[in-house]
Amino acid sequence: MKMSEARAVVTGGASGLGNAVARRVIAAGGKVTMLDVQDGPGQAAAAELGANAYFVKCDVTHEAEVNSAMATAHEQMGGINLLVNCAGIIGAGRMLGKNGPMAGDFFTKVVHINLIGTFLCDKAAAALMQKNAPNADGERGLLIHTSSVAAFEGQIGQAAYSATKGAVMAMTLPIARELAQFGIRCVSIAPGIFGTPMVGTMTQEVQDSLGKQVPFPQRLGRPDEYAQLVGAIFENAMLNGETIRLDGAIRMQPK
Repeated sequence: MKMSEARAVVTGGASGLGNAVARRVIAAGGKVTMLDVQDGPGQAAAAELGANAYFVKCDVTHEAEVNSAMATAHEQMGGINLLVNCAGIIGAGRMLGKNGPMAGDFFTKVVHINLIGTFLCDKAAAALMQKNAPNADGERGLLIHTSSVAAFEGQIGQAAYSATKGAVMAMTLPIARELAQFGIRCVSIAPGIFGTPMVGTMTQEVQDSLGKQVPFPQRLGRPDEYAQLVGAIFENAMLNGETIRLDGAIRMQPK
């Protein structure tokens, strides 16, 4: 598949990694529908990207909303052949914090957004992709999960976050195996420390310190580098059922 032919749905597309993916799709000549709970920024992003960019407000934890949003995206773009799951929260918190044990509802919220939200979007998109006309390789679409290096080296306070990022990585292979019969691939990307809006809330001193922890290049990852990898995966049909670390060789310490 070529990026110019992409009909992409990007969750969390109003900002950060998701917005970088949307920009890359449009720059390559494809079409994109951004799903996000941020209505204003989402509408603004679609307007800025032009006639081939769309926005649908959607909470990925609500199955009916996800199904409706996918149907709308499919109609607007004339099909879907790429889903990039970028919606998520960090959900930092210690199991035994200063104010007592972590509330179960807090852990559940992180699971609902990061893990269940990814699965709901996967199945809704795949249900539509399976009806696509196959290309010469028999390919009909691609699902991309956003995992994290926290799936491998979770830090103190990342029990909930690491659990979800490990889970989206773990379900990549079984999904790829199941959907192979339809010519639909599934791949995960595990970013390291990237310069996203969440990291942008930190002081410049902290951001610089984080960047220096990366062996090479010694800086934060750029969202467009994540988007570049999305493009490479989309165009390389042999990438399937795998998790790719995009982290500058960093290995996170306990804290």
